Order: sequence, then structure tokens, then C-alpha cells
Amino acid sequence: MYDISRTYKHERKKEIMKRYLFFAALAAAALTLFSCKSTTYKQINYLQDIQSDTTMAMNQTQGIVIQPKDQLSIVVSSRTPALAAEFNLPVASYQAGTELFLEGSGQQRLLGYVVDNEGNINFPVLGTIAAAGKTRWDLQNYIRDEIVAGGYIKDPIVTVEFLNFKVSVMGEVNSPGTFSIAGDKITIFGALALARDLTIYGRRDRIQVIRESGSERKIYMIDLRDSDIFKSPAYHLQQNDIIYVEPNGVRAGQSTINENYFKSGAFWVSFASVAFTATSLALSIYSVTQRNK
Repeated sequence: MYDISRTYKHERKKEIMKRYLFFAALAAAALTLFSCKSTTYKQINYLQDIQSDTTMAMNQTQGIVIQPKDQLSIVVSSRTPALAAEFNLPVASYQAGTELFLEGSGQQRLLGYVVDNEGNINFPVLGTIAAAGKTRWDLQNYIRDEIVAGGYIKDPIVTVEFLNFKVSVMGEVNSPGTFSIAGDKITIFGALALARDLTIYGRRDRIQVIRESGSERKIYMIDLRDSDIFKSPAYHLQQNDIIYVEPNGVRAGQSTINENYFKSGAFWVSFASVAFTATSLALSIYSVTQRNK
């Protein structure tokens, strides 16, 4: 005799199983979405440990120091221009696109002093001056004092500027390149802003700053997500620093996906593993359904 009650219970179990699988899948999807959102926030946002309306003490920097091979602009001015003229290099004119200097035509370029391997420059009238190790403020004060002490000019104004202050930004940024910096102060954030910020694939926790000083090369690792960045010696950049932004796992994975990858054994092993897992799951669900019949 056909048991209506048994059939009803069987259908009820099947319905409960379907609902269970549905809600389990829905919960897994929601958990995955929340986890991805949380992970993305932790990977992308800068200075995550700083609260609103936070005041932090600033580290005082003396400015970058002059190094061998630096190019310096040094201009001496005075109320008596004729006296200051002998301390200044001539302003040369040149034609854009050539290396030929033409007097009275083209654009003007201020000639500069190149610091030699011993850290010295040869300055008019004063002779050899040790420049390496000094900031531009130190050097201009030194030259001014020497001019006054020698009785050459009573009221000299000395201005020293870097002609070769450049930083290079490469890796996962929107506009990599080498950028000339006006003055002698720029931070890691300023350099990244010149490169139009990191791409979405750039690792915020692994920014390398490569710095050469004398016979040494130092590599600093910067984490843009942590406020300790302000304490790093690499927060304020120096001339010729190189900033490299590492790619994240997604970008690194994209670089390996090409035609050769699909022909490799590793791809087919991974594909077979995923297919086997999916088949096993489907068979398990089917087996549970059959037992409830």
C-alpha cells in the first residue's frame, strides 16, 4: 500500500536539504565578500593606525647634504653689482636641441659648479672650497663669511641651489619616471604624488627606497599603511633616491599567465585538481540525496 506519510517525509527532507545547501552557499558567499572587503581595506588604505584630529611631533631635518658629483648653482649679489660680478659664473645662452652655446640667442642657462670626487668646488676668487657634507645653507653661509672676511664685499647675499636634485619612481605607479625637484625638500608621499600615486596592484607595505651615499648603498623598506613611516630616514628623500613599488600577488600572477602557461604541465595538474574536487563535491551531494529517498 502506498505510504503517503512516508512520501511526505521524504519530500520534506529533500526540501530541508535544498534549503540547507542554499543558505550554506549564501553564507559562504557573504563571508567571502566581507573577507575580501576587509582584506582590501587593510591592503590599500594609507596610515591606517592614525585617528582623526591626531597631532604628531615633526622630526626636524637639516636638509640634504652636498655629495660628490652634485651640481650647484651659487649666485652672489650685492648693492654694488660690479663687486659681486667677479664671484659669479656667466649666464650662457644655448639653442634648444643642440649642445652649442650661442651668445645672445636661444634660451639662457645658469652655469653651475660640479662637486669633484673629493667633495670640493673651485670657486672664483676664494679658490677651493670643501662643499661635500654641508647643506646648501651651510655652504652659502660659509661663502658669505669668507667674502666679508676677505674684505671683498660688505653686504653679500649668497644663494646656493641644487641643479641636479632628482628622484626616480618606478614599479606599480601610474606615471613612473625621473622627476626634478625644486629646492631641497620632498617626502616619499610627494614623490609618489608626482608619479600619480600607486596603481591598485602596488603593495603599500613594501615600498623600497634605494639610496646611495659615498661608497654605500642603503635600501629602506617603507609601509605606507603605518604611521611609523614619519620616523623613517627615507621619509624625506635625498638627491638621486630611487623609489620602487612592488607588485602585489594579483599582478605577479598576471605576469605568469600566457600562452606558454596553458601549455605547461603545472596548468593541467591544477585544472585536474580543481575538476576532481568539484566532481567529488557533486557526488557527495548526490549520495546524500539518494540516501534520503
